[in-house]
Amino acid sequence: MLAILALAAIVAVVVLPQALIRLAIARHGKERPDLPGTGGEFARHLLDRWQLDGVKVETTELGDHYDPKDRVVRLLPAHHDGRSVAAVAIAAHEVGHAIQHAQGDRLLEFRQRLAEVATLTDRAAAAFFIAAPVLGVAARTPLAFAALLGVGMALLSVRVVFALVTLPVEYDASYRKALPILEEGRYLEAADMPAARSVLRAAAFTYVAAALITLVNLARWLRLLR
Repeated sequence: MLAILALAAIVAVVVLPQALIRLAIARHGKERPDLPGTGGEFARHLLDRWQLDGVKVETTELGDHYDPKDRVVRLLPAHHDGRSVAAVAIAAHEVGHAIQHAQGDRLLEFRQRLAEVATLTDRAAAAFFIAAPVLGVAARTPLAFAALLGVGMALLSVRVVFALVTLPVEYDASYRKALPILEEGRYLEAADMPAARSVLRAAAFTYVAAALITLVNLARWLRLLR
């Protein structure tokens, strides 16, 4: 019974945040022919308004994001080509990151560097976790097994740090950049602003789900160590 409850709790922690984020975006992703432009066009308008002519706008299948290395705002086709409150809000959020970059936001720069490190440590952690049982048996001592798992967990924890650093960056892009842009520019009707806030909230907390998944994985390996 306890095992079932623990499994249900893990599923809730991992799945629920992702489901709520997707639901918020999908709920306000219905086409609105009355809006003056698509998400991609709106992103281009905002970039031009902030004189960020060197930043491009492209479509992607890898999720909405701003790439500071290539200086590109990338939007999913539904948000790049769609006319919806979700498309407008997400475009504003990603342009918010471009504005952060242009303003020399140090936390954004640190997150970008940490993302590159986390990609490497994730791979190294996977290798450690795979090798740990084999090497532990070969060494004929549980200490070697525990040491390898400990190193793997330390490497995996970099992903948690990345998620924690990401949260204030995403919060700033949604609430200190995108939301004032939408409110002061009156790009949406007042009746649409609650929906826009809901989408911006989802965009800001997208990485929370990823952080929770990593924490669950860490907890699993910690339990194994014990």
